Amino acid sequence: MTDSTRLPRHDAGGPVLVAALYHFAAFESCADFREPLQALCDAHGIRGTLLLAREGINGTVAGTDAAIGALLAFLRSRPEFEKLEHKESRASKMPFLRMKVRVKKEIVTMGVEDIDPNRIVGTYVDPKDWNALITDPDTLVIDTRNDYETAIGIFKGAVDPNTKTFREFPDWVRQNAGLHNKPKIAMYCTGGIRCEKATAFMKQEGFEEVYHLKGGILKYLEEVPEDESLWEGECFVFDERVSVAHGLKEGEHRLCHACRHPLTPEDLASPHYEDGVSCSNCYETRTEADRDRYRQRQYQIMLARKRGREHLGG
Repeated sequence: MTDSTRLPRHDAGGPVLVAALYHFAAFESCADFREPLQALCDAHGIRGTLLLAREGINGTVAGTDAAIGALLAFLRSRPEFEKLEHKESRASKMPFLRMKVRVKKEIVTMGVEDIDPNRIVGTYVDPKDWNALITDPDTLVIDTRNDYETAIGIFKGAVDPNTKTFREFPDWVRQNAGLHNKPKIAMYCTGGIRCEKATAFMKQEGFEEVYHLKGGILKYLEEVPEDESLWEGECFVFDERVSVAHGLKEGEHRLCHACRHPLTPEDLASPHYEDGVSCSNCYETRTEADRDRYRQRQYQIMLARKRGREHLGG
């Protein structure tokens, strides 16, 4: 890991180092790389998910500082990923259950053919310059994340498409002619990868001034002081921390293990909340048979914890 790519260590946040990374590159040998990458992660006790596709790599992993350093060095030793960047945060305990390396058609699924961020993409905006852009009255700010993510945090004044999946985003753009009413489009997501494709798509759809937050919300929360921030709430992350706040400190949200929806402290006080079984978001859409099944799973998880073992259903 070179000095030019090293990011600050968040020692106050916990002993586990979490690295979020992605890189678009022509990677025809992605399938052949899966097994050695899995083996290296297993050997170093790394957990998380890494997705490989012909368009590059994407994922979030966690482990010791030495283990994550070894993984990043291994990835950057390949010419395709020599310029790979990553973002770091800390966790108080291991936030993943296992290590998965998967080969996919896309490293982030949009479902639109011929979107290549290496060929066409929006203009990157550093976190320090983001506030000025999104407070410009000529700018329309769009959150490219999904509804369960935007529910717990969003930039002030941003448009929320209320999409269930990233696949819905292209149709949402095409169905909203009003997006052309302002000359500038500013887009953001968790770590930057969805905006790579979203801005490329917007450019192909005829939008000229398209910008996106470099490094995503995570980089903004890391670099911009809280008293200057235009971020409201917490940022959903795809691991057992559930959310992070300013300074990338672990947030207050928990996860409903029945529907995977993030829960606020208020949600936890709901009469419909039962740990591992239900919450106010899914209570009406699950049957009592479903909840009985979830209770049995939760019971097995608790038994495993008492025995000092890990239950993969947790």
